[in-house]
Amino acid sequence: MKCLSAKSGLGVLLSAILVSTASLSIAQNSPAVGAQGKTEALWFGQAGFRIKSPQGKMILIDPWITGGPKTPSIYKNDLAAIGPIDVLLVTHAHVDHLGDAPAVAKMNNIKLYGPADMVTPLTTLGILPADLGYRFNKTGRVTPAPGIKVTAVQAEHSSLLVWKNPATDKMESHPAGEPMGFIIELENGFKIWHMGDTGLFSDMKFIGEHYKPDLVMVPIGGNFTMAPDDAAFALRTWIKPKMVIPMHYNSNPMTKGTLAEFQEAMKGSNIKIIPMTEGETVQF
Repeated sequence: MKCLSAKSGLGVLLSAILVSTASLSIAQNSPAVGAQGKTEALWFGQAGFRIKSPQGKMILIDPWITGGPKTPSIYKNDLAAIGPIDVLLVTHAHVDHLGDAPAVAKMNNIKLYGPADMVTPLTTLGILPADLGYRFNKTGRVTPAPGIKVTAVQAEHSSLLVWKNPATDKMESHPAGEPMGFIIELENGFKIWHMGDTGLFSDMKFIGEHYKPDLVMVPIGGNFTMAPDDAAFALRTWIKPKMVIPMHYNSNPMTKGTLAEFQEAMKGSNIKIIPMTEGETVQF
C-alpha cells in the first residue's frame, strides 16, 4: 500500500510537471508574451508625438519640432535628441505636421509614411529621397515595423505643401493630396487613433465602431480643426474611447480652444482625459 501510494504520488508529481511545462510552452508561444510592456507617449506640442510601443518601437507622428513654438528646447535645439525612430507617420503636408519629417527620415534612414499625393511632391521636388517615401491612402493598412499596424482613416481638412525653391529662393505652394488620420495598433492590440487635423464628420462614428480605438488624440484648437465643444461631442456621442489626449492647441494664436473649455465640455463623461504639457511623457 505504501509502495503503491508512493508510486501514485510520483505519478501525480510527474503529471503536474508535464502540465506546468505545457503551460509554459503555450505561454512562450503566445503573441501576448513580450508585448506586455508599457506604452509611452511624449508630446512635443501641436500634433507631434513620439510613441514607444510595448516592445520598444519608437513611432514618430507629425514632428513639428525645430519650428514648434512650444517644443521644449532640448528637442527644438537638437533634433537628434528625439532619439532613434523606427516608424515615421505624417498626416498631411501643412508645416506644423510635416515639419522635420524629411530630416528625421534621412537621419534614421527610414521611410516616411503618409498620404500618397503628399509623398509624391516631396520626392519629385527632391525634398525626400524617393526610396524613403511610402505612399498609401484612406483604409490602406501598412505594417511599418514588426507587430505595428497602421490604417489610414478619414480626416476632414486640407493639405498644401509650401516649399522654398532653392533654385529661385522663392516660396512655392504645391497640392499635397488629402489629409488623413491614423489607427495605430501596437503589438499588444492597444489601438491609438491620431486624428491629425480634422473637423467634425459623421463617419467618426463608423471609425469608432469599426476600429474601436482605446486612446484618441484629438485636435481641440478650433479655426482649422474642431473646437473643444465639437471635439467633446464627437467623443461622447460617436467614438466613446476609453481615453483621450487633447492636442493641436496652445501653439497658434488663431487656434483659441483651451484645455479648460474641453474639460468643461466633457463633464459627465466617463472617458478619461489625459491632459499633457509639451515635453511630458505619459504611460498606459
